[in-house]
Amino acid sequence: MQTLLHLTHRCGTVPNVADDPSSSLRRALDLLDGLASDDAVAQGGWGVNRLAAHLGRDKSQVSRTLRVLADAGYIERDAESLRYRIGWQVFALASRSADQRLLIAAAPILRRLVDHDLGERIHLTVLKGAEVLTVLTEGPAHSVQSVAWAGRLVPAHNTSSGRSLVIDFERDDLARLFAGVEFQVGGPNAPRDVDELYDRIRVARRAGYAIVDEEFEPGLVAASAPVRGFRGDVVAALNVSGPKFRLGNRLAIAGHVVKAAADELSRQVGWEGRTPFGFTDGAIAPEIPA
Repeated sequence: MQTLLHLTHRCGTVPNVADDPSSSLRRALDLLDGLASDDAVAQGGWGVNRLAAHLGRDKSQVSRTLRVLADAGYIERDAESLRYRIGWQVFALASRSADQRLLIAAAPILRRLVDHDLGERIHLTVLKGAEVLTVLTEGPAHSVQSVAWAGRLVPAHNTSSGRSLVIDFERDDLARLFAGVEFQVGGPNAPRDVDELYDRIRVARRAGYAIVDEEFEPGLVAASAPVRGFRGDVVAALNVSGPKFRLGNRLAIAGHVVKAAADELSRQVGWEGRTPFGFTDGAIAPEIPA
């Protein structure tokens, strides 16, 4: 915000009441809102004349503000059509904001899942290459429970959280991501290769959540669901894990509960319900490897 205030302060050239920092900021924000509108996006951006007409502003004033925003990377101009559109700097700011919003919104959801819904350890994870990083975790008071992996990396191919984080990947994407990864390690039911992993991902995709039974290590089961950002892409995953003797016969129920919580968290960070595959509800229950 300080950067934007500085930039928009430069938009006015005559030091009068109309060009104070607050009015300059208002003009810049109005321009960004205009370029982010459905009509502007559908048309590949708007030119100075269209923006000036939309906002009811003087063309020369609009042009000056656009130049400042373009210089800072908040908007960009197409060299052929001369239309302006939202720039990558705006998306970068939105991404950083979403990261903070995600952690803040996730904390009470994780606590609720532990205390009232599932009674097992809950993790919020993100994808780091071919591995999964736990960024937030909440656990119960059980003496026997899964390890709290906050801040540590685990494989993505044989964990429920990893499966949710790559739930949108196609087979070729998986092959590239897991090139060089040794599959037949971990628990007895770990996927043996990319093809088997992809088959399990397709099952998870149709259900909207993933469950694993002794894939990461013997005796451990887990369920997870993807958390989506405002663009519909997977930005994190929620997962529950615990010993098979306690959680094993509740895995399908846990999957539905975690999916509902992940969808709730997704909506809080801007998701509007669309996915690359159009699935919003579980159609079938995932099969658990024997």
